[in-house]
Amino acid sequence: MQVPIGEGAEKTPQQEEEARREFIAELWRRFEALQEWAVSHWPDQQHPLSSADFVETRKEILSLRSPAGSLNQPSQNNEAEPEQGGAQYLDVTPAPWP
Repeated sequence: MQVPIGEGAEKTPQQEEEARREFIAELWRRFEALQEWAVSHWPDQQHPLSSADFVETRKEILSLRSPAGSLNQPSQNNEAEPEQGGAQYLDVTPAPWP
């Protein structure tokens, strides 16, 4: 998938969304192929790999479908970096259920 870059290559939001969806689809296909290869070529047959070993990676790839990025990370586009006086630590641990 080649996308023109440079002046005059400005894309509409619809084109950007389509390009993002194409990228995610291609990434998913390549990940599935890599997973199959890894499971079939894993050298430790006493402790074989399974698709369950790739659950977290699948979650991360699927989180790309969200326009804001990872679903586990809050959007922090306008927050200052620590060297600019921003927070050095952000607590992202959810509060316990009441």
